[in-house]
Amino acid sequence: MFGKLMPREGNFFEMFNQHAERIVEASRAFEQLVAHYNDLHLREQYNRDVDNAERAADRVTHDVNRLLHKTFITPIDREQIHKLINTMDDVADLIQDSAETMALYDVRHMTEEITRLTTLCVKCCERVKDAVKYLGKITDPATAEATLKACEEIDRLESDADRVMRSAMSKLFREEPDVREVIKLKAIYELLETITDKCEDVANVIEGIVLENS
Repeated sequence: MFGKLMPREGNFFEMFNQHAERIVEASRAFEQLVAHYNDLHLREQYNRDVDNAERAADRVTHDVNRLLHKTFITPIDREQIHKLINTMDDVADLIQDSAETMALYDVRHMTEEITRLTTLCVKCCERVKDAVKYLGKITDPATAEATLKACEEIDRLESDADRVMRSAMSKLFREEPDVREVIKLKAIYELLETITDKCEDVANVIEGIVLENS
């Protein structure tokens, strides 16, 4: 009787899609912030865009966690739902952290390495969105395979980001004479690389969902 009073399934897959869209929005706004960093007006505008996307992502995360408590039967394992949405939200938080750190540390200029890492972050976020959109149909073998390929691409991009960061750190410690700039840029590089790490964590969760449910 109790079970009949509870919602059987929430629309979790659609909410995952909404969150993934906000992640991509935040990453693209951050990319524009980096591209137009020398224009203070545009920098502030894109900072606001990052903040707005992150707050929207937070709302989706809250809605998913609240719905999870109200839903009697979920389409996939409850722990997988909880882990996926909260790991995705970590990505949005890290993008906002990167933008805030640039402002707090008063970073004066963008480096080629920041631009390259940012591009990889955007690509990772776009692949997360691709992987998430297939989740509702992973019982289809072709869709499951497409999901796993998107996850593999995220893994490859994360490896690329590792290489860029190692090169960036080497160059930074060899060539930057200002210790303060070393500290600032090191923090930015590490944050950006961590975004790709967290996208890889999302991919690992998705791979587990696919393997258990396809």
